[in-house]
Amino acid sequence: MRARIYRPAKTAMSSGTAKTRDWVLEFVPEVPREIDPLTGWTGSRDTQAQVRLRFETQAEAEGYAKDRGIDYVLLRPQGRKHNIRTGGYGENFATHRRGSWTH
Repeated sequence: MRARIYRPAKTAMSSGTAKTRDWVLEFVPEVPREIDPLTGWTGSRDTQAQVRLRFETQAEAEGYAKDRGIDYVLLRPQGRKHNIRTGGYGENFATHRRGSWTH
């Protein structure tokens, strides 16, 4: 059994960082997915691929994997550069804007 341990990135549809602070242990699928000939649905016989465990720290996730003899790959999160504007959000509505107001 192989697994990967990582911190999930924020979703593209949200600017918030909810559900990105926990570490996730996710098993790598051992059997490829196949298409059911009767229904056309995609499925797999590998039930471990459905398991996603959440941990508060990286050490907890690694400890869990070591205690159960699970081979794992640790994927470190990429740092993110913060987008800080000098005027902030209020700059959009300032009366001293140099550019033309488009809407």
